[in-house]
Amino acid sequence: MIGISKLYCAAIEPSDALRYGREAGRLPSHLLQFSKDKKPVVVWNMTKRCNLKCVHCYAKASDTQGTDEINTDQGKAIIDDLSAYGAPVMLFSGGEPLVRSDLTELASHAVSKGMRAVISTNGTLISKAKARELKGVGLSYVGISIDGEEEVHDHFRGVPGSFKKAMQGVENCQHEGLKVGLRFTVNKRNIDEVPKIFRILKKMEIPRVCFYHLVYSGRGSELIKEDLTHEGTRQLLDLVMDETKRLFEAGMPKEVLTVDNHADGPYIYLRLLKEDPKRAKEVLELLQFNEGNNSGRGIGCISWDGRVHPDQFWRNQTFGNVLERPFSQIWDDPSIELLARLKDKKKYVGGRCAGCRFLSVCAGNFRARAESYYGDIWAQDPACYLTDEEISI
Repeated sequence: MIGISKLYCAAIEPSDALRYGREAGRLPSHLLQFSKDKKPVVVWNMTKRCNLKCVHCYAKASDTQGTDEINTDQGKAIIDDLSAYGAPVMLFSGGEPLVRSDLTELASHAVSKGMRAVISTNGTLISKAKARELKGVGLSYVGISIDGEEEVHDHFRGVPGSFKKAMQGVENCQHEGLKVGLRFTVNKRNIDEVPKIFRILKKMEIPRVCFYHLVYSGRGSELIKEDLTHEGTRQLLDLVMDETKRLFEAGMPKEVLTVDNHADGPYIYLRLLKEDPKRAKEVLELLQFNEGNNSGRGIGCISWDGRVHPDQFWRNQTFGNVLERPFSQIWDDPSIELLARLKDKKKYVGGRCAGCRFLSVCAGNFRARAESYYGDIWAQDPACYLTDEEISI
């Protein structure tokens, strides 16, 4: 994640991270990306079932019928292991996590073990009662996926009325005092919706939004031609920075982040070099704390069948299964070659990445995208939009 508000609008200073010691277990959630021990935030895709039919679903989720491979007791055992290992956050995802009747019980268990529990959801199943229930167990955050205003959103989600239900889910969370934010995956089909998302933030007083770059995974791989051009991505970043700054200047600051393209960090730095060199220097320090993409290091994924992946998008790479061996043992196993290399992948990336002056703050960007596009895990990320001159090749 790249914090636009943190970096560009100075919502976070280097000293904010330093004064906590930069250990994942001690950092507040908004500073976790700057931890130095990089204990993994774990995404648990706890079900493949979903009540929507999203065209860009990385998990290729199916309908709500059927059973889940990991039961409640097994889920609690997984959480126990992650807590003891020091994983700071348990992110419950899917499919749609709210189709599981035991989500609240499992989230409560994670909180009782000292973890921060968050969910990633389409929002349509968050009734007033469910929001109250989630607040009651100490859930830290609810991220609701939105693809634009009603017409565009419902087209992406494949179910009429999903936008209104998602917005009602937002309101239900707000009514219970549960922190809620939006998640927006950008592509050519909905790029014009970005300013509208900022208007929704203002109108509904939503404190946070994450703009996701497209990853060529699951049904998202079928949208590869819909990904933004490099120039289009630069325009997107400028737009997001401009809109975020306007909110800050209007006295309505929001937490705004981009996700899944770590070229965004150097791009912010290069823009600030022209606008505010002092701040640019501080941003570079924060980016060095962040260390770029952390697939297989600072983030990991457990699938609905127990398989362990480097991240939630890179499902064709599997390191083991938590139903056979604890996550902590899998994650620290030096004999798993790819996993070991991902923990220090700057040594192995090729192409433009190998000679890039920002390698230490980007770490070669997204390996899943490189493999999907080039068939080579260590190739350059095709979505890097920085020029040769900017990266000093």
